[in-house]
Amino acid sequence: MLAMPSEIPACPEGSRQRRLAVQLADVIPGAATIRVALTDPRQTWPHLHAVVKDEDGTTLEVGRTAARIAGRWITRVWPEVDWTRPHTFRLSDATLIRSDLLAAGRDH
Repeated sequence: MLAMPSEIPACPEGSRQRRLAVQLADVIPGAATIRVALTDPRQTWPHLHAVVKDEDGTTLEVGRTAARIAGRWITRVWPEVDWTRPHTFRLSDATLIRSDLLAAGRDH
């Protein structure tokens, strides 16, 4: 990310995540969460895999290209995250939570 002369990032961290959430909502209408992992069940090697769900938790049918783009965008916004574990990006509040913690109800 480019920095301004004062070494302040041109795009503050929080706004970057919110902007990503808005962009993904435009690309995938109806999306509420996007679960990203490197374990695509159809592949035998690590491969980016994204599952998109709506507000009710119903999995949305999303094309392979859109799912991969969403996954890549998310992983690039959070490069420091351990992507060997699945994470879920909530578009409503632009937060990323490790999926196993989300399932256990410990996301807050």
